[in-house]
Amino acid sequence: MSDFHTLHILNKTPDHPRFSECLGMSSSDDALLLTENGVLALTTSRVLGDRTVYALKSDLTARAIDTHQSNVGAIDYQGMVELSLKAKRVICW
Repeated sequence: MSDFHTLHILNKTPDHPRFSECLGMSSSDDALLLTENGVLALTTSRVLGDRTVYALKSDLTARAIDTHQSNVGAIDYQGMVELSLKAKRVICW
């Protein structure tokens, strides 16, 4: 049994058209994993709303982004694999 319907893996910056498209396609039954430049969304004001959000630790570290004060789950690559296995489907943006 899956824990959520879709895992959206997003590596685009918030100003990229695919970023908005991804957020528009996700629902409350989904999870969002920010990778690469997608983690830059964490520096903007509440662009992600109340979604279940995860971010790769290595990408956060590379961009000096601290998530200790937010509700974002910082995960490593093993965590990324585990999230993928919990979803019914995975979409990479």
